[in-house]
Amino acid sequence: MHTIDKFYIDGTWDVPAGTDTMPIMNPATNSQIGTLTLGNARDVDRAVASASAAFDSFSRTPKAERLVLLRRLLEVTKRRQGDLAKAITAEMGAPATMSHDVQAECGVGHLVSFIQALETQEDEETLANGDILTREPIGVVGMITPWNWPINQIALKVIPALATGATCVLKPSEHTPLSANIYAEIVHEAGYPAGVFNLVHGDGPTVGAALSRHPDVAMMSFTGSTRAGVEVSRNAAEGVKRVTLELGGKSPNLVFADCDLEKRVAEGVRACFDNTGQSCNAPTRMLVERSCYNVALELAKAAAAAQKVGDPALPGDHIGPVFDKIQYDRVQALIEVGIAEGATLLAGGLGKPNGLEQGWFVHPTIFADVSNDMRIAREEVFGPVLVILPFEDEEDAIRIANDTEYGLAAYVQTGDADRARRVGDRLRAGVIAVNGRGSDYGSPFGGYKKSGNGREGGVFGLEDYQEIKVRAPFAA
Repeated sequence: MHTIDKFYIDGTWDVPAGTDTMPIMNPATNSQIGTLTLGNARDVDRAVASASAAFDSFSRTPKAERLVLLRRLLEVTKRRQGDLAKAITAEMGAPATMSHDVQAECGVGHLVSFIQALETQEDEETLANGDILTREPIGVVGMITPWNWPINQIALKVIPALATGATCVLKPSEHTPLSANIYAEIVHEAGYPAGVFNLVHGDGPTVGAALSRHPDVAMMSFTGSTRAGVEVSRNAAEGVKRVTLELGGKSPNLVFADCDLEKRVAEGVRACFDNTGQSCNAPTRMLVERSCYNVALELAKAAAAAQKVGDPALPGDHIGPVFDKIQYDRVQALIEVGIAEGATLLAGGLGKPNGLEQGWFVHPTIFADVSNDMRIAREEVFGPVLVILPFEDEEDAIRIANDTEYGLAAYVQTGDADRARRVGDRLRAGVIAVNGRGSDYGSPFGGYKKSGNGREGGVFGLEDYQEIKVRAPFAA
């Protein structure tokens, strides 16, 4: 049983001012595996004060020294990758193989790409008009991260702050505190000065709101639901903070008849179900050209039947449970909505798979004959639920794909390189994957419309944490 009753503030593990507690749950067994103490506004004040005090000196740390610290951070992260993976499996249900090779690996992959970006970024440059441009760290950054990709999102926020010379206060999801605490231990072991990185546990309405409103926080970086992102923006508005948001999605996957249909349909189904469908950029709307629609349905049905669901503590390529009862109930409710709306239930459906009744497991589910005005085509389910819609031609596919309030990712499957470019250019999304190839570490990740603003990853992620200063050249 894990007991988390101390926060990492000013380089030490301190007893928080908050006294409320909540259970840490294992979604595969629906059993309590620990207890977390929740912070309050006083804890945020202490953490921000620590980060503010550290900023004066850390912001002036030369790039060479920051690179040394980042390389130490990389060494420790690699050594603790297994610990991170075990924590993620226990607290959010990602299967052991995926937790190690993908979820925890993100902490390594993003760090390598940020090191490369910092090495190549110029601190100072002379503009064509002769003025001198410099990049400086923005100040104290407040960070709020979700439970579905806990280390991925922590890494995408904490690392660019450390790289640029900013200081930070992290509020991880209160549902995944185990991996966040390990990450704090990693930062501490890497040798960062006290106050540069601070960790405060708590819920959104209390700790998250206090952090967003705090007058000494220069920037808020948030990943989570669109609804919560709007609230962070409201809370930050009075202080005119910079706010970056990575929010929801309902990503289209356009399948044209000239692609390798058997491979791409199966791949699209697996990508939707990956992480039990709990990814903001999951390709949850499969748009299929009418001429190959019936064949695609059979291929999708076979792929769903082949998708295994099982104990996340075991290695393998199966998927685990959804995160908790709230998420389970939401997925079940939207499956009911899809049936009521008249969509064809191609695979899966209501209830739990046989033998997995204890945890929050769901059937991998596919709806066919969906129209884009149905709720299941418009709302983010955040579970292993795929909807399949037919389209007539290229124009129709683009129209349907863009007919959403989101714009995080889009996927194109075609055998025509010109079409891939032509369609990709017209899709209103921040990341376009083509024939199974998505973006890699170091590329900017973020979306259009209600999927958020700002970009995370590589040099673009560094720039979000920097201010731009222009000064005139010296003239006697």
